Amino acid sequence: MYQQPRPNPEIDIDKILESIRKPLQPLLNRFGGGGGGMLAALLVIVAVGVAIWLATGFYQVQPSELAARRLFGGYTPPLQEPGLHWYWPGPIGKVAKASVTETRRMDLGFRSLGGGQRSDVLSEALMITGDLNIADVQVVVQYRISDLFAFLFKVDDPGDAERGVRSGSPDGLTLKDATEAALRQVVGQRSIDDVLTINREAVQAETLTLLSRMLKEYDSGIQVLEVRLQSVQPPDPVREAFDDVVRARVDKEARINEALAYSQDQVPRARGDAQKITNAAEAFKQERILKATGEASRFLSVLREYQDSKEVTRQRLYLEAMEQILPGINKFIVNPDAGGNLLPILNVDQQKK
Repeated sequence: MYQQPRPNPEIDIDKILESIRKPLQPLLNRFGGGGGGMLAALLVIVAVGVAIWLATGFYQVQPSELAARRLFGGYTPPLQEPGLHWYWPGPIGKVAKASVTETRRMDLGFRSLGGGQRSDVLSEALMITGDLNIADVQVVVQYRISDLFAFLFKVDDPGDAERGVRSGSPDGLTLKDATEAALRQVVGQRSIDDVLTINREAVQAETLTLLSRMLKEYDSGIQVLEVRLQSVQPPDPVREAFDDVVRARVDKEARINEALAYSQDQVPRARGDAQKITNAAEAFKQERILKATGEASRFLSVLREYQDSKEVTRQRLYLEAMEQILPGINKFIVNPDAGGNLLPILNVDQQKK
């Protein structure tokens, strides 16, 4: 099985021991007797102690970590990648390791006690909103180290013993004070309703943006991943009144939703009825137009016939009118050219029977 080659130590211990032995070789040759043997034993003891001291310089950097080296207190670049390394042990050198992929957490306005219990810190949580109300705001900040060099050397922080943050780490009071300042600024520009219910997401986003900008200006090496409002509520003396307001707002939203549902049910029906009436009116309109157009066409046809033969057309129109006026009466048409003798038609009715 293939194995990656192990990194060689930066310092060869054999070379170090050889460099110590060579300057002392003339002295060992001069004292070749018993005294020389004692001196040689002493040098061996010293050499073994030096070797053990040098061996303490080996250190392991885990896959999620980076390591920063110091020589007599000063930073020695570059940052060490994961693996086995060697560096001068103390008090000459010092190695600081930290995880740069771990997501860390800071609580503001409360402290987690374990087992689901927590303790409120009102000095951090009580804030004045833009409409001069007091809100109890508790927030959780998640962050990680983005620049180990800046995290270790750019900010001098007193630390936070309550949260177990050592002195010199900017995620102590620096992070806490910056978070509190950013949150107070955002809350102070909004109404109590925005913070409690309406625009919680916007408050979180604005606080994240402002906090990230502040930590970048400090060159803290911290990247803020999320700002989440854990609990936002009014102070205890006025909490019941605020709860009544919240319940009233919920009832208001419920009534509005009911009205919208009724509107969405009735409006389509009304539009359908209106469209039905419009279609009926349009059909009636087309019917009347076609009827009028037909009557006009018929009149024009009659007019053309009348103009071609006025007497015949007049006579036909007269006869058709008489048929409509006298529908149930027997009618006899007498040709004027027949003369005044009406005897031929006197027995017409009897002949018909």
